[in-house]
Amino acid sequence: MARTDFRTPRLFVDTALGLGAAVAIDKPQANYLLNVLRLRDGDAVLVFNGRDGEWRSTIAGGKRHATLALTEQTRPQIPAPDLHYLFAPLKHARLDYMVQKAVEMGVSRLAPVVTRHTQVARVNLDRMRANVVEAAEQCGILALPDIVEPASLDKALAARDPARLLIFCDEEAELQDPAAALAAHPKGPLAVLVGPEGGFAEDERTALLRQPNVLRIALGPRILRADTAAVAALTMVQAVLGDWH
Repeated sequence: MARTDFRTPRLFVDTALGLGAAVAIDKPQANYLLNVLRLRDGDAVLVFNGRDGEWRSTIAGGKRHATLALTEQTRPQIPAPDLHYLFAPLKHARLDYMVQKAVEMGVSRLAPVVTRHTQVARVNLDRMRANVVEAAEQCGILALPDIVEPASLDKALAARDPARLLIFCDEEAELQDPAAALAAHPKGPLAVLVGPEGGFAEDERTALLRQPNVLRIALGPRILRADTAAVAALTMVQAVLGDWH
């Protein structure tokens, strides 16, 4: 496995990458590289697009016509873990944090789920996307998670693949060892669901427990805020059933 370079600036670009290609960059990206970082022609920048691996490039064209000339592939593309994260949307700053941490934890799909007690009615998907890109740029991540449109809990459950284990985090669950509960299941496609801070309504909890291939767990003896629960749940899942081995 190629070692990640954290010393060279890293940039997401939404264009095909290949040896010898010249990648145009937009004005905000050029401003960041040339004015904020004070890079010049010939300086190195790592680029990735979530599909073609990571490439080393050099800046060319000066401030007026800056492009990135690709010189070599530094890391091949690898898929993200098959891990979906379903969550009740939060308010701006805490949603930003949660999305960034989910990306860092290796989630491959982000799915907002609207429940009875969800406090946020609208989700800014463009803002979510910006946070995904920022986290991937900073943490050396190659595969960006998909972001799906918000859906009601009923619709999300109706659309789910029953072959994918749904790990349902519920503060009302009988306290048990969540690691042991997870370890009893074979490895395979995973989904983690964290609800709103108001908790699930009783009929929602009943609907979840009626689903096939669902594991209900508590996240310890303390009540966690939803963004904290995201980190705790994804850490536990990745450590026991994910790619932390």
